[in-house]
Amino acid sequence: MTVTSEQRFGEFVAVRRHEGLEYVAELVLDRPKAMNAVSTEMARSLAAACDALAADPDARVTVLTSSSERAFCVGADLKERNSFTDAELVRQRPTARAAYTGVLDLPMPTVAAVHGFALGGGFELALACDVVVADATAVVGLPEVSVGVIPGGGGTQLLPRRVGAARAAELIFTARRVAAPEARELGLVDVLVDAGADREEALALGARMAAHSPVGLRAAKRALRLGHGLDLRAGLEVEDAAWRSVAFSGDRAEGVAAFNEKRKPQWPGE
Repeated sequence: MTVTSEQRFGEFVAVRRHEGLEYVAELVLDRPKAMNAVSTEMARSLAAACDALAADPDARVTVLTSSSERAFCVGADLKERNSFTDAELVRQRPTARAAYTGVLDLPMPTVAAVHGFALGGGFELALACDVVVADATAVVGLPEVSVGVIPGGGGTQLLPRRVGAARAAELIFTARRVAAPEARELGLVDVLVDAGADREEALALGARMAAHSPVGLRAAKRALRLGHGLDLRAGLEVEDAAWRSVAFSGDRAEGVAAFNEKRKPQWPGE
């Protein structure tokens, strides 16, 4: 797979585009020597990369990957955290939050490609994505209570939305690590592939998504996210608002025309 462009965000985060995948952005966690432990610098860079992607009309899908062979991401950089005073930890908190919410708030569909360890904040980054692809080596978990804190990158809210309150409580309170087969069975990940195939499968899945209307994709994601947890009538109002936002769009007109003319749509993205 040929990289056609790369934009660096600090030392540890990159956004890559690939030949034949023009509308898929690969957001790369690129601190392999530390297994992508999220330092303050890395968190700041990840937030900046997400801001840039959110504003990029050609990024129809974002795939979150890792350059480390051993891990997707092992969570917060505890070596750095160990050096913090209480005041420094308080000051660092908004920076850390911005990294996780940056991924969560991306307006286009997002796919995580997970292998090796995805623990603590690393698993929270995966949970912030819409779909999680994992390979057979993946080990996931939220072990924060074992070091005296709680999942603080969205885990206490995102995990129960995936697997239910009781299952999330068991996983968080025991701090246990879950290997790939059980993770798929429990719904912690969505697609399970052979060892080493997570990135390829995630990019292929992203390409299938990116073939469709960018206006439709973003509106569908908005309806899914905003409607989740609402009662049915309120959720249907969210859906109706999302429908109205696309019903008179150029993408809708092009999609209907392409269907009737039996050709591939050329999405205007508006």
